[in-house]
Amino acid sequence: MTFRQSFTAAAADIDELGHVNNAVWVRWIQDLAVAHWDAIAPPEHRDTMVWVVTRHEIDYRGNVTEGETVTGETWVPQPPRGARFDRHVRFTGADGRVRVEAITTWALLDRATGRLMRVRPDIAAPFLAG
Repeated sequence: MTFRQSFTAAAADIDELGHVNNAVWVRWIQDLAVAHWDAIAPPEHRDTMVWVVTRHEIDYRGNVTEGETVTGETWVPQPPRGARFDRHVRFTGADGRVRVEAITTWALLDRATGRLMRVRPDIAAPFLAG
């Protein structure tokens, strides 16, 4: 299941080289993942569980300048391993060119205790690529 969301580069997102700063791409990756969770997870999961990033692997393939919009896509291609799973992310410009690709590893925590919890099949199922 692929989830999509658009992002437009604001003046505050631009670095001294005139394009979106690397830290902004990390923020957009996280914003996209959280929006995916919020859009699909049932309320009882959102209320009792929270995800944290344990690793980002990002490939920068092109630049984005102020005012430019990219479409972020994210999907989970494989079932989780214990408390963790890999999320794939791709940002594409209006011209169809990929600007950024990433694989991020996320871990599931119990919101009340802050402890890792195994990702049960019922939690993962709505997010797995068909």
